[in-house]
Amino acid sequence: MRKCIILSLVLLCHIALSQTEIKDSAMIAGIREEGLNHSQVMEIAFQLTDANGPRLMQSPGFIKAAHWAKDKLASWGLENARLEPFGHWGNSWQLEKYYFALTAPYYKPLMSFPKTFSKGTGGLKQAEVILLDIKDSTDLPAWSGKVKDKLVMMRRSDSLPLGYAPDALRYTDSELIRMAAFDPKAPVPPSRSVQSAVSAALLLAQVKKWAAEEGALGILTTSTRNSDGTVFVQNGIPYTAPKEQSLTDLSMSYEDFMALQRMQQHGIPVRVELELRSEIISDNTEGYNVVAEIPGTDKKLKDQLVIIGGHLDSWQGSTGATDNAAGSAVMMEVMRILRTVNFHPRRTIRICLWGGEETGLFGSKNYVRNHFTDTVTKKYNAEGDKVSVYLNLDNGTGKIRGIYLQGNASAGPVFEKWFLPFHDLGAKTTTLQYTGGTDILPFDSLRLPAFQFIQDPMEYGSRTHHSNVDSYDHLSPADLRQASTIIAGFVYFADAMDEKFPRK
Repeated sequence: MRKCIILSLVLLCHIALSQTEIKDSAMIAGIREEGLNHSQVMEIAFQLTDANGPRLMQSPGFIKAAHWAKDKLASWGLENARLEPFGHWGNSWQLEKYYFALTAPYYKPLMSFPKTFSKGTGGLKQAEVILLDIKDSTDLPAWSGKVKDKLVMMRRSDSLPLGYAPDALRYTDSELIRMAAFDPKAPVPPSRSVQSAVSAALLLAQVKKWAAEEGALGILTTSTRNSDGTVFVQNGIPYTAPKEQSLTDLSMSYEDFMALQRMQQHGIPVRVELELRSEIISDNTEGYNVVAEIPGTDKKLKDQLVIIGGHLDSWQGSTGATDNAAGSAVMMEVMRILRTVNFHPRRTIRICLWGGEETGLFGSKNYVRNHFTDTVTKKYNAEGDKVSVYLNLDNGTGKIRGIYLQGNASAGPVFEKWFLPFHDLGAKTTTLQYTGGTDILPFDSLRLPAFQFIQDPMEYGSRTHHSNVDSYDHLSPADLRQASTIIAGFVYFADAMDEKFPRK
């Protein structure tokens, strides 16, 4: 009799598991069909990029894109769609007109872009360019009284490396294997490149302050990355500085910059024409995130949260397609897919499109502080305890190859199981490796489970990240369809868990 009871219980468990697997298989099949064959991710990306322009935080482009995203999410049936204020932001800045050309010893348009908060020239200006041959800030007094109303540039001693490496890359199998074998206990050697970059940034800040005090018209800067038609352009003021107009700072193509340098080194005077008109936007200094959700239906679990997100703001050199309209469009597409396949979650599924990521993760930091942080203990509060997991996408247009575990070893087996239905799409790697510089960090600082997906690098580091070519044409439609499908599947699996996602 006892054997019969045990056999019956085993059979009932097997039937229940089989029914769950059938339900999971049917839902994943529906998600794959919708995500891979009926995708709207590229239309969403178009609306966030070409239709609204650059999305510098609190600029007109950002505000228009944020309202469009909110309204589109609401049109799909998501609830509580809103622009949620996260706290004081400050001014924004917008470029209204820009022209820059060499006029002597001959005429030539110069490839360059103004950095943020560069002040206007007050009309078209004719100016001389002065090459500063300095090693550090102690050499600056020798140039005092010589740069008023002129453009300054610092002499460079490097040269442009030839482009033997391809711009676009995908991870090889061996690279993914090494990533999966990452040992978090292994020592990390200090980076000389980081140290030299900090020193260069400090010198530039000192020269800009001095040039402004001397009445210079502006400063020209470049790097060897600014080559082959690509110019990397972002912040013109320190992140901690007041958001006010400062000395005009122009990021130039390396080739044009070095041509001006060589002319002056050969004793040839260099003159340019420059006109820059910019606007400080101060009518609304509040910062905003776009937030919407699919409410949970389970009486016990509906207050728990599965959160997905990416940042909506961008820099001004282009329309921020790979950084990070791609991630925002994918996460919006995930919500559309889940609504289309008639998914009724047990937990609440929330999407957050963050503002202010580019200058210090302000949107996500303040959201986590406002909602999930106990201000006394600095640990997560009761609302934070309801967060099951946060999933983030912010590494360009490349397809998902795996996920960073942020040192959370208990998350590995969970994600490995979730990846099983997507092995044929090239995604399965889990690594204990940490990744930073994006909106998982505020969650992770409270030890709330937060994860960034591993994506193929594509052109992200070499060509598009913070550059003038970060445009719609550099998006990979097939890769964004793959990412949308996988993340929709992960949201389904996260919701199906009987317990919250494992903490560290």
